Amino acid sequence: MKIVFMGTPDFSVPSLKKLIDVYGVESVFTQPDKPKGRGKKMAFSAVKEVAIENNIPVYQPIKLKDDRECINYLKDLSPDFIIVVAFGQILTKEVLDIPKYGCINLHASLLPMYRGAAPINWAIIKGEKKSGNTTMLMDVGLDTGDMLLKNEVEITEDMTAGELHDKLMESGGDLLIETIEGLVSKEINPDKQIGETFYAKMLNKDLGKIDWKDSAKNIHNLVRGLNPWPIAHTTYDGLNMKIFKSSILNEKSNKNPGTIISVSKSGVKVATGEGVILIEKVQFPNGKPLTIEQYINGNEIKENLILL
Repeated sequence: MKIVFMGTPDFSVPSLKKLIDVYGVESVFTQPDKPKGRGKKMAFSAVKEVAIENNIPVYQPIKLKDDRECINYLKDLSPDFIIVVAFGQILTKEVLDIPKYGCINLHASLLPMYRGAAPINWAIIKGEKKSGNTTMLMDVGLDTGDMLLKNEVEITEDMTAGELHDKLMESGGDLLIETIEGLVSKEINPDKQIGETFYAKMLNKDLGKIDWKDSAKNIHNLVRGLNPWPIAHTTYDGLNMKIFKSSILNEKSNKNPGTIISVSKSGVKVATGEGVILIEKVQFPNGKPLTIEQYINGNEIKENLILL
């Protein structure tokens, strides 16, 4: 079995390791090295690190669609599968047509919902109760190919995007193996993507600005969905306050949305457009993320002040 793997971030790593263990991988394609950290030293992608550890050839085209050397290499290799897990580049029809069984993508949502760059985050922001991985036959569209197999993961009330990411990351490799075996044995019948869909656009810091006129439920989902990045935030007494953790209280308030109702070791109660939310972990400029109990040990959070 000749397999080429294309991926870049941490999410791709368990899938690559699983494929190496079960089938072996001929080569790895990943994004070019990028400067990282304060020193801006060039750093390898997580996928490149694994490839080097396993003595697998690595290719890093700036744009695969324009790299004739890489495309010709793939044509000469004539792989059975190209497996794509968060590669970060669009594949052209020329590349999609190369492997015998096609290009298979592992996508971190239950398609057809949440196509796009940030499906894990948007599933939580939108208050979904479950998510999962979908394997699909890639086409020239953005996450529009025929679906192959799925697995499901429950999203609990307090689960963050980071926690869901880790669950889906670990279960993706097994789904890929099952998909490969099913395609080779012709036991999988691809399904067209039909039904409601949502474009899970890329995240940015502006998305994290909290609108306190929104409901406690929606604000709580935003806090969870933007953790670990870019983190939901608000303005407290002129200072940017990042919110890492919250919970919904079974309470009501007639105070203006954003008003701090009370402060205790358990958290900061804040009125919203619908219901009351408890802020449990925050970070102020030049400080570390702290629970409210830790923060008020040496700092004050004023009651009746309005968060903006």
